[in-house]
Parts: sequence; C-alpha cells; structure tokens
Amino acid sequence: MTAHIEKREIGNLLLENIPDIPETISERLNQYHGAREAFVVDWLGEDAGLLISTRFGESAQLHLLEKAGGARRQLTFFSEPVLSAAMRPWHKGFLFSQDRGGDENYQFYYYDLDSGGYQLLTDGLSRHGHAVWSPDGSMIIYSSARRNQENHGLYLYHFADGRGERALLEEAGYWYPIDWHADGRRVTVANYRSVSECRLYILDIESGGLQPVLAKAGVSCRGGFWSADGKSLFLASDEFSECRQLVRYSLESGACAPLAPGLAAEVEGMRLSPDGQTLAFLLNDNGISRLYLMDVESREYRRVGCLPEGIVDGLRWDAEGAQLAFTLNAPDAPADVFVLRVADCRLTRWTNSEVGGLDSGHFVKPVLFHYPTFDFVDGRPRQIPAYYYRPEKREGPCPVLIYIHGGPESQFRPGFSPTFQYYLNELGIAVLAPNVRGSTGYGKNFLKLDNGYLREDSVKDIGKLLDWIEQQPELDSSRVAVIGGSYGGYMVLASMAHFNSRICCGIDIVGISNFVTFLENTKPYRRNLRRAEYGDERDPRMRRHLERISPANNAHRISKPMLIVQGQNDPRVPASEAEQMLQAIRRNGGEAWYLLAKDEGHGFRKKSNREFFDKAVVLFLQRFL
Repeated sequence: MTAHIEKREIGNLLLENIPDIPETISERLNQYHGAREAFVVDWLGEDAGLLISTRFGESAQLHLLEKAGGARRQLTFFSEPVLSAAMRPWHKGFLFSQDRGGDENYQFYYYDLDSGGYQLLTDGLSRHGHAVWSPDGSMIIYSSARRNQENHGLYLYHFADGRGERALLEEAGYWYPIDWHADGRRVTVANYRSVSECRLYILDIESGGLQPVLAKAGVSCRGGFWSADGKSLFLASDEFSECRQLVRYSLESGACAPLAPGLAAEVEGMRLSPDGQTLAFLLNDNGISRLYLMDVESREYRRVGCLPEGIVDGLRWDAEGAQLAFTLNAPDAPADVFVLRVADCRLTRWTNSEVGGLDSGHFVKPVLFHYPTFDFVDGRPRQIPAYYYRPEKREGPCPVLIYIHGGPESQFRPGFSPTFQYYLNELGIAVLAPNVRGSTGYGKNFLKLDNGYLREDSVKDIGKLLDWIEQQPELDSSRVAVIGGSYGGYMVLASMAHFNSRICCGIDIVGISNFVTFLENTKPYRRNLRRAEYGDERDPRMRRHLERISPANNAHRISKPMLIVQGQNDPRVPASEAEQMLQAIRRNGGEAWYLLAKDEGHGFRKKSNREFFDKAVVLFLQRFL
C-alpha cells in the first residue's frame, strides 16, 4: 500500500505531505530565528583587530572588528557561507574557504585587504582543507583529495615565486598539516585513520621525508605544535591513559613526557603563544570546556576561572602573546567572541550577539544527569550521561523530545540552541540529550562500545532512557519524540523500529537508513574512515549484520509518523538514504513528511532553509506529540 503524496516547491525546497505552516508558528518562531552568533577567526596582526564570522543575511560571512564592542565591517558577500579563514603572516590579506551548495568540495581563496579583491587558488573541483601558513607568509600547506578523490594528500602553494601548487605527499589515507617549524622547512602532519587512531609525523617539505613522532596502532593523538626552540612538540595522546592527556615530545630523546598528569578530563584543544612561553589548552569536562594556561618553562598551570560556563573554541593568540581570543558558547547565550588578557586574567567581550528581542532571563539551562543502562561495569549498571532541559512553566507532566547527536564519534554539548528554547518556552516540551555509548569525551573504551557488531547496543541505551522517563513524574512517557541528524538520524530510525509502541513520532535529519548502501555511496574519501566505525560491508558476515540492523530493512516495524529531512548535495549521507527510507515507510502505509533542499548538503546552513525546517519541525511536533 502506497500512501497519497502531495508535492510542492518553495524556493529551493521540495516538500512532500508537509502542510502549510500556520502564521501563528511563523510569527513567534521568527523572534527565536533573530538570535545571532559570532565566532572568532583570527587576529588582524599589527592593527590588533579581529576577523570574525557572523551572519546578517542568508549565510555566515567574514567581518572585520577593530575593537571590543565596535561596529562590524562586512568583508565577504557570498550567497554561500564562508567556512574558515586565516590571516597571512606579514601581509594584509587572508585565506578563506568555501564550497557550493553544501557539497563540501571546499576551495581556497586569497583575499587582499587593500583592494578588497580575491582570487581562487585551488582547482575548483576537489575537496581541500586544513591550510596552514608558512612563518613568512610565502606558502600554505594543505590537504587535498585532488589526485584521485579518495585519498587526502598534502600540497604546497607558493605565493612568492609564482610556482603555484605542487604535491608534497600522495600516500594513501587522510593526511593534514598542523604546524610549521620556524625554519619554514619542517611541518608536523597527521595521518588520521579513525577516531581511535591518529598518527603524528614531521614532514620535510624539501626532501619529502617523514619522521614518525607518535605512529602506533590504536593510539590517538591531537596537536603537534613546535616549541620556541624547535626541539620539542606539544600534543595530546591517549597512549598511556583512558583520555587524551597533554604531553611534550622531545625530538632528541624521542620520548613523550606528561605535562599535567593530575588532570583526568580529555584535552580537546591547545594553542601555543607566538613567543612560546604560554600554552593554552582546553579540557572537556562532561561537555563543558575548562581553559588552562601553562608556563612552558616551569610547567606550572592554572585554570582560568573568570569564564562563564560553556563551550570554548577557536583559541587564537595575538602577535605579542599577551591576549587570547576565543569563541564562547553558553547554554543561555549565543556564541560570542571574547578576549582574555593573560597578565591579569581580564576577560573582555568583543561581540554581543542579539537574541531576537527575547528575554534571555527565561532561557533554560540544562542539568547533567546519569541513568543506568543494560550492561554492567565492575558489578554495577553502566551509567549514561545526559543533559536535561526542563520547561519552567508547565502544568502536568511534560511531553519529551529526545535529541540524539550525530557522529557517532561526537558528543552532545550544552551550547545555545534557539530552537531548544522555543520547544521549552513556547511548547512546554522537555528536551533530553543523551551521550550514548560511542560518544567522545568519556575515554577510549566508552568510545569503542558501539563499534561493528555492537552497533545496536547504543540503541538499547535509548530504550533505557525511555525506562528512565517512565520513572519521572514530571515527564509524560506516553508523549515522547526523537530527533537527530546524520548518525543521530540512524539512531532515530532505529529507535522508531525498536520502540515503536513507546515513541509518538520521529524526525530524521540526513540520517543513515542502510549501512551497506551508505558505505557504498558515501564519498570515496570517507569510506575507509567509516568502515573503521561501522564495519566493512565487503565482508560477507559483516554485510549480513549491517543489512539486518539497517532501518530501511525494518521499516515495517514503524507505524508512527516520521519527518525526513535531507540535503540534495550531501556528500556524507547521500539523498538516496532518505529516499529509500521514505519509500519503505510509505510502502507499509506509514505517514512520512519529506523536506529536501536542493542547495544544501549535510544539514541546512542557509537562513531561509533553516527557518522553514524549524517551522516544519514545530508543526510536526504540535500534530503528533
């Protein structure tokens, strides 16, 4: 039986069975859509201003900010968002990257600040990323898939002598650069094999020789920044610990020495000051960022206690090493740019992003909790961490929306979400965001608990969350919905199949519906990385397992309404994954709304598309939750 399908188009959006959005939804949601974010990109150099990213129109663009609280001067004016940028040392210009329609084939451009003009540097077709400037600003080294669209090699682009681009390293795998030595000849580079294994090398750009730093099976490392004297490297490694810890590698001895063994949480980022005297590093404490500063010579470190609680990203030192800029995203405030003066720990807010005229005093902060799941650790039920957003005003038990993050090697972190605040304050829906097994931030053993044949154990964690909901008097266990994107979309579909009688409806955003077809159709440069997590579909036994657990083959077990959302240009999870799930549900007589954006990829980045998506979700929840 095939359900009736009503199709229509709105701009670049294709809609199937999605009703007209009532004006009452649009009017109130527009205020929440008025919330804006700002992200640090880089210092401008001698002018001491900042390059930032924010959105005033359809997509995020680059802006110049000369002082804290100053006017933002827009520099780029594209319909497509600008992904990243980096100032050119000793020159008035910067490198930026951009794709088309969400295809993730990022190209590099050089922008001249004096003329306001820009030029394309790369081939216009392949995927490029991770560009790092040489110390004198004459070259960039970057990662590119241009050779065969499968492997990411290392390439060099010369500005000074007109030689243009040349290949440095074209070995198999995913390679990317990290940091240049002051001599301009050596670069630390990483060979990323999976979330559980990343190897660090030193590349000589003249000879092409590779010197291993930390290249061991099953060991994950991040960073690889040169000390001021060029005799050691700063990185994070999980070789001798459950979580990645801060270590210093000596080129002379070839040994790694821990720098902060008393800190058990995982190192998620670091940045060494230009003078080499201070190392700023971030720890991931249950999704909250903790910023530390270390004196490199004495190895003494201190936590920066003046920061509001939230998620810190984009650490950037000024030229003197006196100020550290970063982005701070809090649960009750949008992402904004802050600058820390190191000498006296003075924190200055450089941007004040708007919240659409809403009263931020009503924004809900989540509470961290843990719930027991089905298996045991040391004789006790394993505990799954989760965040709980509870509506302030609600009569009677609240309906519940379970948000499942993607990845799966990712983590829900309590940053600002205007849509979450709408669900809480306008719809009275409680939001639960679990970090099921396989999430990052909780150590390498927790990370591996869902690999390969263990895939559905993470789905069981959602079943145990449903049990927890039933035990909470303030929550209505008869009204539960699930939402998630990418791998979170798979989790939504699998949860709908496994717990159909306990869930009212589901929202699948760019989700995997069949692991075999996903692995066969995802972009070639991603395939081996995903096989390390999900399993190799070329192995007959694994293939049978993947087919058995795939939601598209279990769609007959889903009788509750679904909203399926997809970007047509998605290079990670192709649109065919959404379409086959949609057809399977409808063949079984199920109700499914479908939203396809012709100018998006793995998620919606354009303002108009995102706003319609949010409205469709609200209407869907109002009708079925």
